[in-house]
Parts: sequence; structure tokens; C-alpha cells
Amino acid sequence: MSKRRVYVHIGAPKTGTSYVQDRLALNSKSLAVHGVHYLSRSPIIDPTLFQFRVALDLLGQDWGGTPGHAKGAWDAFVRRARHRSGSVILSHEILAPARPAYVDKLKRDLRGAEIHVVYGARDLARQVPAAWQESIKQGRKWSYRKFLGRMQAGDVWFHRAFDLPNVLNVWSAGLPPEHVHVVTVPRRGVAERRGELLWHRFCEAFGIDPAWAPVDSDRANRSLGMAETQLLRRLNRGVERTARRQGRYDDLIRDLLMEDQLGGRDSGLVRLPPALFPWAEEQGERWIEWVEQSGVHLVGDVSELRPLAPPEGTPWVDPDKVSPKKQLDAAVAALAVMTQEAARRPDPDQAFLNKVRVGAQRLRDR
Repeated sequence: MSKRRVYVHIGAPKTGTSYVQDRLALNSKSLAVHGVHYLSRSPIIDPTLFQFRVALDLLGQDWGGTPGHAKGAWDAFVRRARHRSGSVILSHEILAPARPAYVDKLKRDLRGAEIHVVYGARDLARQVPAAWQESIKQGRKWSYRKFLGRMQAGDVWFHRAFDLPNVLNVWSAGLPPEHVHVVTVPRRGVAERRGELLWHRFCEAFGIDPAWAPVDSDRANRSLGMAETQLLRRLNRGVERTARRQGRYDDLIRDLLMEDQLGGRDSGLVRLPPALFPWAEEQGERWIEWVEQSGVHLVGDVSELRPLAPPEGTPWVDPDKVSPKKQLDAAVAALAVMTQEAARRPDPDQAFLNKVRVGAQRLRDR
């Protein structure tokens, strides 16, 4: 048996990946003592940032920073992994939709190691609204209606990232089923704190004793309310695409504004339209059948892949028709945050701020 294992945590997006990655980073030194390595390129580079660059470089992508910022990261990861005994963890959700050629490259470059794939999954009633919101965070401009239409029509990216059988048929090729780990995301209202329960599930998948990572994380990729999502969608339409692809945009707009400050505001929860529940239920049963027949390692409760309809009589609100007042409230809150941030930063990127101002003016003119 190989002395080295590589756990490739591929997502899916919106299944607690931000929390898991931050907790791995916070506890990287204590985990290394026990032979579990969450690698970085150097002690001064945040492991989570390095792992993002590793995933980008593997997939031949270049975004979220200055041009070329990911170049060489994959080869650096492979070199470091080869010099580690025990377990090495690679974690980023952009790996989930990887095409077979890139998955084959990963397995080929890591030959000699025992490769494990870890995939988090939750039912489509929770995942579909979250996927739309995440796409808006990544710079997309489409309405919820258009997103749902593309998804039902077989949108390639959605199925490559979120459709459990499709994703794992690609990633599990050539691997023993016991080396593929499916972690289900617990529902709201479980007896134990949900974040801690999810962490314990991922620990089981990674072969980690939770006691090896005692430092908790307060990081979470929080869902946005309807008004905040519409605000960001309109901002994406107003700000030039070149600005949206820069790390500065991610820093100011997505991370600071939408996640740290406006995430979790109570402007209405985005839900799956009632008419789509039969489809979601059908897909959930297909996922469960795949998990049970494939023999992969399930961590959690397979029933959590079945969507739960809201209580009878719960009204459904179209996120594309959120009230102007709620949008205005979100915009004022966003303006206050950005004003405070502009005053705090001693040397702002003037060119980027000018682009944001142009986008804001376009919003006001509509």
C-alpha cells in the first residue's frame, strides 16, 4: 500500500467548502504533526489561496488575480506532495466541473499516491438557489428565471459541477469505490451545530481525527437575500467585465461587501419554485440510487439528498421581482460599507474605484 494519500476535495460549491478550507488552513501546523498536509507554496502564502491557484493552474485557467498569478502552482503542489508521507489534501470547488482530460492529468501527475476524491452534496431544493446566487457572486448577470431555464435545458456547467452522478462518473474513473467519499450536507435544525457536524463528516472522509484540528473557523460563504442578490447582479451589469475579473473586485465587492457585510441580511430567502419540486425529487432519487449502487463511501445520511418542500401554504416570492424598497435598503447599506472602506484604505486603487463609480452611476441612471 502507498505510504502517501492525496485527498482531492472537489466541492461541490455551496456545500461548506469555505468553512472546511479555512479550518484546514487554521490548523495546518497541528494537522501536519499527525501526517496530514494542507500544502502551501511558502509559509507566508495562505494555504487556501495557494490551493486556489493550484486548481486554476491544473485547469488551465487564469482569473481572480493579476495575469499569470497561478502559473506554476500545480507543478509546485505535485513536487511538495511527492515529498510528504501520510496524507495530502487538495481542496477547491472549481475542481468539481473539471473535464476528463484534466482529471486524467491530475491522476497521472500524482501517480504513486493513493488518490481519494471527496465530494460534498446537498439536495437540489437547497442547491439550485444557492448555485444561482454563487454564479452572481462570480460575475454573472442572468435573472433567476433565465438561470432556471438554462439549468433545466441541460446547462453544461451546472451538470458538470452539481449533478452528483455526472461529476463522480468523471472523477471516480479508475478509482476503487471506497476511495470516493460523498459527504451529505446536514439540514437546518439538526441537534448538533450544523457547521461542526459537517466538519466531523469531512474529517471522516479525510481520515482526520477532529481533535487534530481544534481551532474553529468563523468563515462561511453565506447566502444572500433576494435584494442583495439583485443588487450584485445589477452591479455586475454596470461594472466592466475586465474589472470583475480582477482580484480587487473579489476583495471589495464579493468578499467584503456581499459576504462579510451583507450576507445573511433578511431580505427574503431565495427558494426553488414549487413547480420544480417534482423535478428535484426525481433527481434526488437518481442521486440516491447512484450512491447506493456505486459502492462509494457515504458520510452522512443519504436521505439528505431528497428535497423537502416548504410547509403547505408557504408563499413563494419571485427573486426577480423583489420590491424596490428592499433593493434600495440593500443599496444604501452597500453604499455605507463602501464609503467606510474607501476612508479606511490609505492608498486605494484609483483606476478600479473609477470603474466602480461608473458602474454605480449607470445603476442610478436606470
